[in-house]
Amino acid sequence: MTEETGRLKRADGVELAWKRQAGQRPTIVFLPGFKSDMEGSKAVFLATWAAKCGQAVLRLDYSGHGVSGGRFEDGTIGLWTQDALSVIDALTEGPLLLVGSSMGGWIGLNIALARPDRVMAYVGIAAAPDFTETLMWNSMPEAARSDLMEKGVIYAPSQYDAPLPITRALIEDGRRHLLMGAAIPLACPVRLLQGQQDEDVPWKTALALADRIAGQDVRVTLIKDGDHRLSRPADLALLQKTVEALLPA
Repeated sequence: MTEETGRLKRADGVELAWKRQAGQRPTIVFLPGFKSDMEGSKAVFLATWAAKCGQAVLRLDYSGHGVSGGRFEDGTIGLWTQDALSVIDALTEGPLLLVGSSMGGWIGLNIALARPDRVMAYVGIAAAPDFTETLMWNSMPEAARSDLMEKGVIYAPSQYDAPLPITRALIEDGRRHLLMGAAIPLACPVRLLQGQQDEDVPWKTALALADRIAGQDVRVTLIKDGDHRLSRPADLALLQKTVEALLPA
């Protein structure tokens, strides 16, 4: 099947890039992580596999990510969630199977809560709900917090790319979307894949998230030698097996 590519214009003129492929439902929606995009290895792997088995799939870039318009520095959890919802609502019909990586795991949870009648299953890969607070703000020295509040942005080193801009808006908006302080009213099947050698998201986050989710069909798979990306051939095979098992027979 041929993959279709396009751009969806937001009300403010920013264009959101997407790629989709028609096929059997549910539509698999891949939600990338912080500063990642729809051309990452997991997203491409899922799209390639879906093409072979005739499964509908959608992948996208949030504003400021990949080939979408907008500035990364202007983004927040709320804005990126709305970006994803806008693309999903415009380009898909029927049930959805969400696959969220890292920050995409948080955004996927937000989408599942916003569209409970459509989301039939959720897969989190090193899902990082609340990371702006627990992994960013809480780990900042007081001097860095002061700089952030005063200047509006600081730059954090990244092992993957150039230093990442962390904005005051990202932190403050993140607090409006925190999920881990109460039960998460999610009833669909949930699968959480987590590497225990993850240096970005502590592996116990997956256990805490599983405990917070209200539904009972929740499973956590820990990969003892797995890192944050979980992009090795064995990791991708596990992802395929996990997604495949959630699809209707």
